[in-house]
Parts: sequence; structure tokens; C-alpha cells
Amino acid sequence: MTADASGLRLSEVLHLQARHIDAARLAIRVEQGKGGKDRDTLRSPRVLEALRAHWKATRPSAWLFPAHKDPTRPMDPSSRQKAYGTAKRRAGLTKPGGIHTLRHCVATQLLEAGVDLHTIQRLMGHRHLSTTARYLQLTRHTQIGPGSPLDLLECGDAPPR
Repeated sequence: MTADASGLRLSEVLHLQARHIDAARLAIRVEQGKGGKDRDTLRSPRVLEALRAHWKATRPSAWLFPAHKDPTRPMDPSSRQKAYGTAKRRAGLTKPGGIHTLRHCVATQLLEAGVDLHTIQRLMGHRHLSTTARYLQLTRHTQIGPGSPLDLLECGDAPPR
């Protein structure tokens, strides 16, 4: 849920600590993400509620998602990837793609909501805009749009040429 709502990389989700959650600004602080960069990214109120409930239930000492055998270490990425695959199968989803696909979905949803590419680039933590552009999976609606650009022109009663 955290990856799906925020566009975080799996490693970034697994390295979250309670201090990274900024409830007032609805943001998650990523420290030392890919390329050693820090950034703020999105978080929804629903994810905040889920993270609070998780924290209250488990009271993790360091990581929000600690390893089961050694809580001083973050959870192993392969266990989350397997859980994602299991959830996909149970939901009847057959399209290929792992948990990283959620990042692509977040970028696409932001674009479809009208967020500009530079903001998406910053939220995703991409150094180059071309990297962000590769993430954007345009939907059929986005590709087709309202119709031909000629349909948008007001031609009045002018005869066709």
C-alpha cells in the first residue's frame, strides 16, 4: 500500500522509519534514495492511517518494516516481492510485472491527473526527465484524447476546403 500510494522504490519502502513520515505535509521523506539523494514524495491520508495502525500494533524500534528474524535490520526485499506476486495471483491479475510496476502506475496516475513532468520527476527522484518519461504508461484515454485537434476548432459555417 505504501509503495502503491507513494511511488517509492521497494528499497525505499523497506528503509522507512517513523521519523520519515510528515503527517502535516502529507509527505514521506526519502533519505539516501537511489543515487544517494534525499527527497520528499507523496503520501495519502489513507496510507498515513495504515502506517499509524501498523506502528501502534508493532511498535518497531528502527524500521517501520523490520526483518522478522532480526528487527534491527529492514525487511528482506525478496519476501515483499513474493508477497506482491501472491497478492497478484489471488486477485487474478495476469499481466507481467513486479512490485516496481507500482512506481510506473503512480507516475502515470500523476500525469493523468494533470501534474507536470518536472514535478513527477522530483517526486520520483529521477535525475533526468528522460527517465521519468520512460515511466509514463499512457492509457488509451490519454493517447486518444477528445478527438482530432480539428474538432476543437470553431469553424462556424465555413465551407470545407
